[in-house]
Amino acid sequence: MKERATAVEAVRRTNLGEVLRLVHRHGPRSRSLLTAETGLNRSTVADLVTALAERGLVTEQEPDANKRVGRPSPVVTASADVVAIGVNPEVDAIEVGAVSLGGGLRARARIELTDVPAVADAVATIADLVTRWRSEELVGCRIVGVGVAVPGLVRASDGLVRLAPHLGWRDEDIATPLAEALGLPVTVDNDASLGARAEHLFGAAREHTDVIYLNGGASGIGGGVILDGTLIRGAGGYAGEWGQTRPGIANEAHRRTHDGVLEDEVNRARLMAAATLVAGDDDALAAALSGAPGPTADEEVVRQRRVLAATISNAVNALNPSMIVLGGFLGILRDRDPEGFDADVRERSLAVAAEGLEIASAALGLDRLLIGAAEAAFAELLADPLTSRPQ
Repeated sequence: MKERATAVEAVRRTNLGEVLRLVHRHGPRSRSLLTAETGLNRSTVADLVTALAERGLVTEQEPDANKRVGRPSPVVTASADVVAIGVNPEVDAIEVGAVSLGGGLRARARIELTDVPAVADAVATIADLVTRWRSEELVGCRIVGVGVAVPGLVRASDGLVRLAPHLGWRDEDIATPLAEALGLPVTVDNDASLGARAEHLFGAAREHTDVIYLNGGASGIGGGVILDGTLIRGAGGYAGEWGQTRPGIANEAHRRTHDGVLEDEVNRARLMAAATLVAGDDDALAAALSGAPGPTADEEVVRQRRVLAATISNAVNALNPSMIVLGGFLGILRDRDPEGFDADVRERSLAVAAEGLEIASAALGLDRLLIGAAEAAFAELLADPLTSRPQ
């Protein structure tokens, strides 16, 4: 009898997670739509929604009766007061966002840096900001946890940063000191893997199951691969390091180093220098490149676009994705002439592999890594809303 009760409770927890994931990832849903999407009966859905509402995870409201025929079904919405903290430490800045269930940002900050941060410095900066938010922007909110998007190799089993070369982090544990400083669970993962997941769930790749995501940041180029809806991680969690591939540029005029990897050739610092910009985020870089005088900036953009297109065509031929998403400064390169860039990729790819291929810049823009990191922090709650009460 006890085993049966345990099994029934496990099913209920699974169903609660399914309802919460639907309203979190797909937006407000009526009870009737949730009934159709889950395949559960109306009374079961009503019970699940009530349980989630009692825990403050969703809210319900009556729809506009003037826009419905027949008896209206209450609309269930993920609570904006339940948040996760997303963090992206980089060589030039630390970005932090408070992301609500449903994907909206409650607060966001970019802390510019003069020196590359050590782990202890990053922890102190993040902890100070989140502590202040708790008494200001996030008053009345419940924080589920923290997700950290690191530009480097992160061990999947425990979140240890094996190597973030541009940050100078090797075998560093940022999760433990940050968890101790904030009293919250902390999840750490590769920034591009988290960006891939964010764009797949909430951004440009929502309708696709085979996706290549390339992220261009101050530390270089990383990537994430989603095949048949599953993020490919590799044996240790290190898959997707596109920036370390060698583009094999035959023409010396198009190559900046003798035998450089992709992130040496397609490089944010080179674009910053060409635009005579000392600091700033990607929006500032895009604006500076557009207004930069003389041919230098345009020449560098054209050169990097050519190398990037060649690299992407290799990925198209190897993995046959239906969607490629470019984040960070890579999106800036494409956006200079999207049609021309996409045509260049297709011209360099096998025709059959490029059939139906879509290419897009990251729809989530500057927030993509913060939303991806927050999604990692939400994972436990979304899997089992009864597992713990958000803080």
